[in-house]
Amino acid sequence: MIRDRRAILALLTALNFLNYIDRAVIAAVLKPMQGELGLSNFEAGLPSSAFLIGYFLVAPLFGARADKGSRKHMITIGVIVWSVGTVASGLVAGFGQLMAARAIVGVGEASFGVLAQTIIDDVTPKDRKGMALAIFFSAIPLGYALGYMIGGALTKHYGWRTAFYVVGAPGIVIALSCLLIAEPTRKLADARAKLLDGLRACIRLPLFRRAVAGYCAYTGALGAFSYWAPHFLLDRFPGTLDDETANRWFGIVLLAAGAIGTFVGGRWMDAQLRRLPAAPAGAPFDAPVRKATVNVMLRVCAIGMAIAAPFTVACFVMPSAPGFFALAFVAELGLFLSTSPISAACMHSVPEERRASGVAASIFAIHLLGDLWSTAVLGLLQDVLPVLLAMMALPLTFAATAVIWWPRRREAE
Repeated sequence: MIRDRRAILALLTALNFLNYIDRAVIAAVLKPMQGELGLSNFEAGLPSSAFLIGYFLVAPLFGARADKGSRKHMITIGVIVWSVGTVASGLVAGFGQLMAARAIVGVGEASFGVLAQTIIDDVTPKDRKGMALAIFFSAIPLGYALGYMIGGALTKHYGWRTAFYVVGAPGIVIALSCLLIAEPTRKLADARAKLLDGLRACIRLPLFRRAVAGYCAYTGALGAFSYWAPHFLLDRFPGTLDDETANRWFGIVLLAAGAIGTFVGGRWMDAQLRRLPAAPAGAPFDAPVRKATVNVMLRVCAIGMAIAAPFTVACFVMPSAPGFFALAFVAELGLFLSTSPISAACMHSVPEERRASGVAASIFAIHLLGDLWSTAVLGLLQDVLPVLLAMMALPLTFAATAVIWWPRRREAE
């Protein structure tokens, strides 16, 4: 059995790494896939929506079930399902089959996305939670970066379908290792409790609602940015970049900025939390000191968005590819400051026995109101507007997110 918290963190981070490689590969192969299947920009954005429909529809079910019992079996099954769906994405012959394959991937990823971070939170000491989550979420930029690079390289040499085969197979092997995790003892929700009971309990909490509202805007804009950026680069700099170079350089920038931003955000959150007094033994989850804890997390998120918004505008209007990548580095640094703090805020703004439901509710919301539709909408905007003007919807959304997340004095009372 795997009992050491560092080994558990390493295993779950490896799976998260594969998770985000899969998400990036479809963006990396988007242009040749779009050409072979004859898709408009709007249709090319819809596979991401299909993935997210599968993801968010089952996420609350996983969350409610996990509040009552074991999580590792659900994670294992989910990872196997998503791996099979990824391989199937390379076998599609048309738009409908592509949509179905990506929906299957979403169903599988939902179990892992909801449950893995709650296990990490359970096994990690209080003063190390931010760093543990930063390590786990460092898989987002690392996975995206490698996904862009793998997708671009394999597309150039072997065709876009091969990328899905290469990315899908390893997950099946690693998934079985999750069965060896020794889950920590924790407070469980009443086994008779209904799914909607847990979701309602979370939604009634104002601080949780505000955290999730900003998370919806953030996820929608970030999802559209990561999905369409390589496509934008090829349209913006056609004589300078091809599929491989656009994906490689965007992946390198994302790797550097994402890794730095994720770790800085986690450490910054930990440093700020150490300045707060410890919660008295037996204090309710909504005591002032606990509210202050969540507001510290959200302040880090808001500052990151305030950095990202103007630099995203600047990178889009740059007339050269090197200028785009230089400014995109700063923008992505700001975006990834939020990765660990917003996840922690969603877990700690609800009662301990409802954390899996809280994570599930946040995932349901951010996909339903965020990136479920954002990639398709941005594709539609590019069909009817100049590309540069359409892309400006992203920094406007980042700025709005900063406003939503900035702490309110009344919530500390």
